[in-house]
Amino acid sequence: MGIDQLDGRIIVLLAEEPRIGVLEMSRRLGVARGTVQARLDRLQSNGVIRGFGPQVDPAALGYPVTAFATLEIRQGQGPDVRAHLATVPEVLELHTTTGSGDMLCRLVARSNADLQRVIDRVVGFDGIVRAATAIVMENPVPLRIIPLVKQAAEDPEGTTTWPT
Repeated sequence: MGIDQLDGRIIVLLAEEPRIGVLEMSRRLGVARGTVQARLDRLQSNGVIRGFGPQVDPAALGYPVTAFATLEIRQGQGPDVRAHLATVPEVLELHTTTGSGDMLCRLVARSNADLQRVIDRVVGFDGIVRAATAIVMENPVPLRIIPLVKQAAEDPEGTTTWPT
């Protein structure tokens, strides 16, 4: 499903001010309140907007160490490994991948020493053959979606201009 410029402007406004109401959004965007609500409903039902929850910083919760673990798993063990990893709170994300590994996990820990505990828990499952872990030193480009939203909402000639 594609988005148009109004959808993009709604998403950008929500990202910049997550607590804004529909009425205020309609005022700022210069469109009817019903239009904004209908667009929001459609964006949600199509899975473009997945939620309105708070963004939580693991470091502020006491988990300042981030690492990525590439896992090789035994053939046929994918569902069991996924179920195991879902029980480990420090596993923030899990992706199945192509290449040298089968899965990529984003992990957090309270310290480097605690990271060893987390890794031991992750790989302490029979379906995981091997893990290679890389500790994150810094995150100069944190997860961002808005540039992608703006690009997706541009017209075919790329002439859409965004308010600053």
